[in-house]
Amino acid sequence: MIVPRRTELIHYPDSDGRPTTDDTLQFDWIAILKWNAEALFASRDDAFVAGDNLIYPVECEPDTRQAPDVYVAFGRPKGYRGSYRV
Repeated sequence: MIVPRRTELIHYPDSDGRPTTDDTLQFDWIAILKWNAEALFASRDDAFVAGDNLIYPVECEPDTRQAPDVYVAFGRPKGYRGSYRV
């Protein structure tokens, strides 16, 4: 049986209400990693770099989510995203 996709009816929040970091040193490392990843992939239009951004890896399961400090999604265009749905 084929189940139709119903993602348009599911709310994927852009924030989980949790703080970004625990201390200033952790934030410094997050910023360094993100900026260096952006510089490394600056010439690639298909490498999206983000940090502290909610990722929803399972369709139709908004409670299954992670917010990695920094990540690179290959094959995706650069630009603003409130969250990232795989």
